[in-house]
Amino acid sequence: MPVNTAPREASPDDLARASPSGPGTAFRWPARLWIVLLVSSGVILLDGLDVSMIVVAIPQIQREFGLSAATAQWLAGAYILAFGSFLLLGGRCADLFGRRRMLVAAMAVFILVSVFGALTSNPVLLIASRFIKGVAAAFTAPAAMSLLTTTFPEGPQRNKAFGIFNVFEASGYSSGLLIGGLLATLNWRAIFILPVPIALLILWAALRYVPADPRSDRPIRLDLGGTLTLVSGMLTLVFALVFAAEIGWLSPWTVGGLAVSALLLAAFAAIESRVEAPLIRLGLFRNRRLVAANASAALLYGGAMGFQFLLGLYLQNLLGWQPWQMALVLLPAGLMVVAIGPKLGGLMDRFGVARILVVGLAAFVPCYLLALRLGPEPDLWTLLLPVSLLWGLGFALSISALMVAGTSGVADEEQGVAAGLLNSSLQVGGACGLAVVTAVIMPATELAMLSSGVVVSLVFAFLTLLVQLPFRRG
Repeated sequence: MPVNTAPREASPDDLARASPSGPGTAFRWPARLWIVLLVSSGVILLDGLDVSMIVVAIPQIQREFGLSAATAQWLAGAYILAFGSFLLLGGRCADLFGRRRMLVAAMAVFILVSVFGALTSNPVLLIASRFIKGVAAAFTAPAAMSLLTTTFPEGPQRNKAFGIFNVFEASGYSSGLLIGGLLATLNWRAIFILPVPIALLILWAALRYVPADPRSDRPIRLDLGGTLTLVSGMLTLVFALVFAAEIGWLSPWTVGGLAVSALLLAAFAAIESRVEAPLIRLGLFRNRRLVAANASAALLYGGAMGFQFLLGLYLQNLLGWQPWQMALVLLPAGLMVVAIGPKLGGLMDRFGVARILVVGLAAFVPCYLLALRLGPEPDLWTLLLPVSLLWGLGFALSISALMVAGTSGVADEEQGVAAGLLNSSLQVGGACGLAVVTAVIMPATELAMLSSGVVVSLVFAFLTLLVQLPFRRG
């Protein structure tokens, strides 16, 4: 089918209505609809690449600039801090100012900062570029996800779209570990350059093929009080969680940071209950499935990020493996997502979102139970490979189902907020889980450290299931 490249001719709703979406109906998407899906998926692919590639390059950057370990970790921590703190604001801005508009503007910033990071020879500016890039990603991710949810109607079409979206997300993260390991052997600056052509392609496709945001005669009012308290509260919370692993959970800085964050977020809730145009409508939390999806997302990523950290310590510090070898161990997990993702829409249509979600979350339980058997010698075929496959199966089934559950029953004008909320839950949950695992393993020996940390991930896995039990028949 030929692609009509005339701008501002069709809205996403018009495109979605071009195909039937009822249960059991076959649908064919027009070419422009596929491009909207690929643009949204490309954004999440880019985020996954950028996050995972920097992890394997940190030791090289640390050596070149003579950084301490505490300073070097901010190459990853600054991005997480900014991304987790600005996601909700990014989602609301997408709803207010236009999803395409915010995606294009933030992607342009992402490109410029990537080039700057590749050229700078100042470690402080390099870390600052990572923070700004995290802010840009906090605006692109919810814009892309809400563009998808407002383009594809609830039901089979959205289920299929999220299955493909999840393939790109997993591919970006898993391939980023391997690509980052290979590029880091050449020059770490190549890791900053690689996302640029991908981002330029996404930017071009968004400008050319994604329908322009509809014009609205309603005045746009951004809740400044809510914005300041929310961003300050989230920055303080994520900052405290990231630092807790290093300075301790009972440190005055950690306790004080968490207390200040709680006060700021309480002030945010008070403001939102009174203002005429809130940043986040508190009534959104009456959607019990949305709340359960966000709780499970936080717990899932908390356990998964802690486990990945443990696996890295086990393979690289204890066994002496290289980063690219660790990436190969995780590759089956990524391939599992790629294999299942395109079929996930049909599976959710047939068995229901809640059932697929519970099966996906349950897969992490045997995964972590097997990991408890890891010893001083690597057992590739009977332990590491099954662990990787179960990890991939869990992500393949649960992440897309969480995205569907976390945005279902939400009005189009609040899809950006719902997307930002879900992504924020993932990021904050990941930071919290990593901090908890690090605190638990600090006093232990290397193998005992591994076991005690995996137990924490196992507890997180059981809690994700517990949250979903009331909805198991959905």
